[in-house]
Amino acid sequence: MGGLWPVPDVLAYLAGRWRTERSVRDLASGAEGRFAGTTTFDALAGGGLLSRETGDFTWQGVTRPAERTLRYEPGAGPGTADVRFADGRPFHGLDLTSGRHVADHPCAADLYHGEFTVRDEDHWRTVWRVGGPAKDLLLTTDYLREASEPGAAGRTFAGL
Repeated sequence: MGGLWPVPDVLAYLAGRWRTERSVRDLASGAEGRFAGTTTFDALAGGGLLSRETGDFTWQGVTRPAERTLRYEPGAGPGTADVRFADGRPFHGLDLTSGRHVADHPCAADLYHGEFTVRDEDHWRTVWRVGGPAKDLLLTTDYLREASEPGAAGRTFAGL
């Protein structure tokens, strides 16, 4: 596993299309699931990015389509972002200037604790630990930039 890759401007870094793979583990029951799809970060009018994640989620042998939309708006500091749900509610801040960021998001009785790490210009990862009265989950998501140059299709998640 390599070191961290500092990102001076998170919105510029995220812009574009990413292949997305997520593992979901229920730490209480041992059940595991997987999401595979893409995440696109497209420009928002007035600044920021609209993140659209689409793909298939498999849980206990059943695969269903899944999607999520988030807004990444310019943050208070240079190169940072405020992440919001599609309806505008705040989710968490995001500052990758060191290549790593930790965020917490309380949701009703649950607490989402996230760690974001950037490995290089084409690979980043999020790890969310979700705990609460009825939840004990670990969600690990790897992102690989989808590039248009020849040979990009041969890139893998190896080394993350």
